[in-house]
Amino acid sequence: MRLSLLSPSALIFVIVLFHSQMTLGVEDNLARPNILIVTVDDMNCDSVGAFGCELAGTTPNIDQLAARGMRYQFAHVQVGNCYPSRNVMFSGRYPHNTGVEGFYQVKNPNYPHLVDAMKAGGYFVGIRGKASHSTPYQPYAWDVDLSVIDGKKQDVKNANSYYVSTRRGIEMAKDAGKPFCLNVNISDPHKPFFGINSKGKLVDDKNVPSHVFEPSEVPIPGFLFDHPDVRLELAHYYSSVRRADDCFAATMKALNESGQADNTVIMFLSDHGMPLPFAKTALWHHSTRTPWIVYWPGVTKPGSVDSKHMISAVDLMPTILEIAGINPPEGFDGHSFLPTIQGKSQDGRDAVYKVYNENSGGNRSPMRSVETKKYGYLFNPWVDGKRSFATATKGTMTYRAMQKMAASDPKIAARLNLFDHGVREELYDYESDPNALNNLIDDPNYAGVLAELRGTMRQFMKESEDPVLEVFDQREDDLSVSAYVDRVQAASDERRKNRRKQKAPKAQQKQNKKLFDLQLPESVQQGEGFEVVIAHQLTKELGQQDFHVTLKDAQGERVERKVLPAAGKGNLKIPFKLPEDFKSPAIIVSVFVGKDYQSNLLHKTDGPVSVKK
Repeated sequence: MRLSLLSPSALIFVIVLFHSQMTLGVEDNLARPNILIVTVDDMNCDSVGAFGCELAGTTPNIDQLAARGMRYQFAHVQVGNCYPSRNVMFSGRYPHNTGVEGFYQVKNPNYPHLVDAMKAGGYFVGIRGKASHSTPYQPYAWDVDLSVIDGKKQDVKNANSYYVSTRRGIEMAKDAGKPFCLNVNISDPHKPFFGINSKGKLVDDKNVPSHVFEPSEVPIPGFLFDHPDVRLELAHYYSSVRRADDCFAATMKALNESGQADNTVIMFLSDHGMPLPFAKTALWHHSTRTPWIVYWPGVTKPGSVDSKHMISAVDLMPTILEIAGINPPEGFDGHSFLPTIQGKSQDGRDAVYKVYNENSGGNRSPMRSVETKKYGYLFNPWVDGKRSFATATKGTMTYRAMQKMAASDPKIAARLNLFDHGVREELYDYESDPNALNNLIDDPNYAGVLAELRGTMRQFMKESEDPVLEVFDQREDDLSVSAYVDRVQAASDERRKNRRKQKAPKAQQKQNKKLFDLQLPESVQQGEGFEVVIAHQLTKELGQQDFHVTLKDAQGERVERKVLPAAGKGNLKIPFKLPEDFKSPAIIVSVFVGKDYQSNLLHKTDGPVSVKK
C-alpha cells in the first residue's frame, strides 16, 4: 500500500532516518563506493557535446566524463521545473506522492528522503547549492551544507567555489570515517546568464567562462526561431553552459586530488531543459530530456551508450541505494536501473511518465505526459481556451521577440498561441519531430498509437494513484476539466495565503531559538523506561507554555505523544517506555512549544537514538 502524507493539521514531524538492517564498521564503510551526484540547472540535453550539440566546445569536461562512462540516450526528468523535479530525484516518488508539486515546503512527509537512507546506511551526506529545492522542507538533515564555507556564502557562478566546496565535503567525510554521498548542484545555465541580467540587459560579470560564444555562431533550437534577440539570449545561454562545464571541471579536480576517484560513482544530469519558451516549465521532449551520464570505475564501459532503456529521475534514489548496498524502503514509484549500468538488459523500461503542476508563483497549469523512445502524448487539463499559461519563460527576450514577430508572421503567431493557450491533447513523433512542431492528435494514421499511449498514461496514473486520473477519464467534458483546475488553483492560492501568515512565527522562532534544548539518552532499551529532558528558559512574558513531545520510530511512525506545561527556567522530564515488542532500530524525538504548531514559538527534533534489544 502506498505511503500517504499526514494531514495538514497533524503535528510537525521532520523526516526520520531509514535504517538498513546491518551494522557496518569503519572498514566496511570505506570499502563501499562514494557517491557524487552532480546536477546542472536548466541545461538542455542537446547543449552537451557528447549528446550531439551543434555548437562545438560547449562542454569539453562533461564530454570527458561521457567518454569514460556510460550515457543514456533516453533519459528524462519527471518535471519541467526545479523544486518539484529535484524532490522526485531524492524521494523516488512522483510529485503527487511527495506532496511537493510546486515551490513550497511540505513539513510532514511520511516517506524517507535520500539523505535519511544514506545517513542511516553509514554515509556522510552533503549538498552544495539548491539545498532549499532538494528536500520537502528546510533546513533538512544534511551533514553539511557546502554552500557556506568558513562562514562565507559561496558564489554560485564561480567555478573555483565548487572546487572548494567539493574538497571540503570529501575531507569532512574522511574525518568522519565514512564514505561520502555528495550532491553538487551547479547553478549555470540557470538565469541570469553570463553577462546578461534577468531583464536581458548586458552587465559586467566577474565570472567569465573559459569561452564566450557570439550570437552569430549559436544554433537556433528547432522549437524556437531566428531573431537577433533570440541569438543574443542564446549566446549568453551557451556561454553559461560553458561556465557550468568550468564548474564541473573544478568539482572533478577536487575529487581527483582527493585520491578517491577510483572508488566514486558519479551521476551527472540536468534538472530540466533550458529556461526559454517550449523547454522549461513544460513537458515536451526538450523540456525533460536530460544528459544523464554514469561513471563507475571498473563497472561502466568507457564511451558506452545505452539506447535500449528509458530511465527517469524517479529511478535515481532506488538506484543509488542499490549501488550503496542499502535496503530500500517501500513506496517507490521508480525502480533501480543498476542492471543497465552493469551492461545488462532490464525489462519494463519502454516508457516514462512525466508530470507538471505549478510554477514558482503558485500558478497551476497541470499537465501529464507519457513518452516512449519514439512517441510522446500530452494531456493538458489547464487548457480551456481562456486560461493563459503562466511561466517564468515569458520574461525572456525570446518570448518578447515572439510577441513582436507574431504581428506580421502567421507561423510565429500560431506558435505564440500554442504557447500561451495550449491544446487539450498533443501527440508527437519525437523520433522525426523532437521539437514538437507537428501535433498528430487528429491524424487518423496515428489513431492506434494514440489509443495505446492513452492506455499507458492511464496505467501510470492508476498505479501511482495520480489524482488527475479522475479528470483524465473526463477529458472531453470541458466543464469537469475546468472545475478541476479551478479547485487545484484555489488550493494553491489558499496555501500561499497561509504561508504568508506563517512568516511571522518563523521569524519569531529564529529569535526564540534558545527557549529550550533537548537532552536525549545515548541509547534506549527495548521494553524499559527512559527520560527525555527539556531544558527550558521561558521569559516572564511568555508565562506558562505547553511542550508537545512526540516519540517516533525510525520509519516515521508515532509511538507516543505527551503534552506537558512548563514556565520559567528549569528541566522538564518526560518519561517514556518502549514496548517489549518494539521493532525499530532507533527512535526520534520531536518537540515544539506553544498552543499549536501553526503558532509555535520553537520546534526542534533530535536523534536518532539507537534501541538495544
